[in-house]
Amino acid sequence: MTAPGGAARQPADTPGEAAYRRLRADVITGRLAPGRKLGLEALRQAYGAGVSTLREALTRLASEELVVAEGQRGFSVAPVSPADFAEVADLRLLLERHAIRHSFAAGDLDWEGRVVGAHHKLAALERRLLAGEAADPVLWKRYDLEFHRALIEACGSAVLLETYAAAYDRYLRYQMVAVVFRGAVAAGQHAALLDCALSRDAERACLVLEAHVGGCVEHVALSGALLPFAPSRAGRGIPLPAGGPTSAP
Repeated sequence: MTAPGGAARQPADTPGEAAYRRLRADVITGRLAPGRKLGLEALRQAYGAGVSTLREALTRLASEELVVAEGQRGFSVAPVSPADFAEVADLRLLLERHAIRHSFAAGDLDWEGRVVGAHHKLAALERRLLAGEAADPVLWKRYDLEFHRALIEACGSAVLLETYAAAYDRYLRYQMVAVVFRGAVAAGQHAALLDCALSRDAERACLVLEAHVGGCVEHVALSGALLPFAPSRAGRGIPLPAGGPTSAP
């Protein structure tokens, strides 16, 4: 797995791996819009990689359901929908609640320090957003991921953390596409999760997490933020990136 999701393994930076990571980051951060056709020639010019290298990278992304292989018609960025977001959110909840219970039981004082530090950065950026200041959405979501990952990192299972990272990336794509920030509600839930971690109250943390993730899904559905990416509008969206991807969260 690779950034943005923060999974543990980082393979050697071969040309194929570099192309895969760059494309993956651009899909997850929404720089390559849902439904967009991914012509190999256009990608070759934008990413500076060979056609065979790009085809291999896109095939890998298709296996992660971030890209759709369309047979002889090539590839496109995976579509989005409220129903799919709800399913992705359910998967994230399933994994994160399980990991929280194990992590809260096993975490030591150093773990507590990492959770507090991760929340400090996230809360500082949330205060800026609440004050109406401009903030990099990629940095904001990176801090969000760092906090949620810190909560579960003491779970004792590398496989669980890798699986969670992949699920979180699919969830993150929806947040980036829909530009989700629920203001004081989300910030308060993050503070509550911190309190739960320090008091080792895993059951309350799971309830807070359910409200946190469920509220995000409901917010996106009610906002209509996914409507511009409906299948009838597939292929629209921003141009292919020039000069590399957005920095991954």
